Amino acid sequence: MKGAGRRYLLLACACFWLFAMPVQAEDQETIKPGIFAGGIELSGMTREQAEAAVEEYVDGLRNTQIVLQYIPGKEVTVTAEDLGITWANTEIVTEALEIGLRGNVIERYKILKDLQHENKVYPVELSFDVQKISDVLTGSCAGYDQEAVDFGLVREEGVFRIVEGQAGYFLDVETSIDLINDYLTEAWDGGECSIVLDVLVEEPKGSAEELAQVKDVLGSFTTSFKSSNQSRSANVENGCALINGTLLYPGEEFSTYEAVSPFTEANGYYMAGSYINGKVVDSLGGGICQVSTTLYNAVLRAELEVTERHNHSMVVSYVPRSADAAIAESSGKDFCFRNDLDFPVYIEGYIDKKQITFNIYGKETRAPGREVIFESEELEVNVPPADQIYADETKPIGYIVTEGAHIGYKAKLWKIVKEDGKEVSRTQVNSSSYKMVPRSATVGTATDNPAAYEQIMAAVNSGSVDQVKAVIAALTAPPPAPPEPPAGETAAQ
Repeated sequence: MKGAGRRYLLLACACFWLFAMPVQAEDQETIKPGIFAGGIELSGMTREQAEAAVEEYVDGLRNTQIVLQYIPGKEVTVTAEDLGITWANTEIVTEALEIGLRGNVIERYKILKDLQHENKVYPVELSFDVQKISDVLTGSCAGYDQEAVDFGLVREEGVFRIVEGQAGYFLDVETSIDLINDYLTEAWDGGECSIVLDVLVEEPKGSAEELAQVKDVLGSFTTSFKSSNQSRSANVENGCALINGTLLYPGEEFSTYEAVSPFTEANGYYMAGSYINGKVVDSLGGGICQVSTTLYNAVLRAELEVTERHNHSMVVSYVPRSADAAIAESSGKDFCFRNDLDFPVYIEGYIDKKQITFNIYGKETRAPGREVIFESEELEVNVPPADQIYADETKPIGYIVTEGAHIGYKAKLWKIVKEDGKEVSRTQVNSSSYKMVPRSATVGTATDNPAAYEQIMAAVNSGSVDQVKAVIAALTAPPPAPPEPPAGETAAQ
């Protein structure tokens, strides 16, 4: 009974002490002893004083330098203020003021007694402006982004030179925002620090060791353009130059159209004859199909995978039937192939004495006794019918524009493989159909001479371009010169 009485006495004294404490106005309440915000002691402070103390602490962090590391050697230094630092949990001051004021007498007494033995420490939580972090990353750090540069090859004076590759780097902005925000709000001690950003590394294709094996000619082909005029020759040379030096890694596909387009003067092209809708018309880049055709035959001999090929609308003279490959912007024709080998291939193109040559280099893995031959088989020949002649009453007699005849063909191209001189396989490569186009002429018939009109119309109706040409020559010939007078006589006699 004595012990219990003593406990009741102590409790009564404590209650008396609590109730005997002077009552202060709410705006003068102060924080009880033993209460901290981080390392800041708030004991005896009013709300305004406590808030000012924490704000002063946060303000002291604003100039702290933070290094954002892109990759070693490439980094950006900012301050906490640049990242939008603010005090996040401002409610801790209210909570601190309420300690010892809420609950019944016993609860408040216990809390105050506990504070005498162990401090109450509220963490000072910080927050950062995500938009400001994003602005810093995109404005400063993303400037280090760079595309990967694959290892390359250059062939100069018959010798290959390897061009070193370079890794590519790309900042993952979204992930890096999270990395910065999470570290600064959860692990940062307020001192200078370095944060490694999330940077994606793209390794370059190829290697010096891999490219050193590209030295064998897998396929080669040459065509002549000696009969071409200056503009067409220039187009062939330009297209060859645009393709020369192409390196294809395993699995990569090559588009001839993408390599040589656009067909503009700025890209080095001139007006020259080309096939469009079964006619020969001048267009920018006329003759470029000889480039794609020559490359096609080199690719066939290298035995690479052809993924797209189209024949011309009419036959060409520089390769056998079905050995051509047309490209045309208007009809969407392209010549494409894929490097389906295990090693890179290099395309060399050059011009010599109005002949274009393409060589496909790579690593030869075919048996030494293997031979590949390509043969064209004509399945059908369509000879043009009689000439077609069109009268044009808006043009004078003497005007004539002719279109040459084109024989129509159907043909196949065969791939024949021989091993040690013996045929082991014969495979159809493609089939082609070429339009038959008769010889035609557009003839001017306008004249004030009825007799001349009758003659030219009779020639037109004859259906013979040669007859029309003969009549035009007769009608447009200059009048014969008067005969020379006999010797010793004058015109006056």
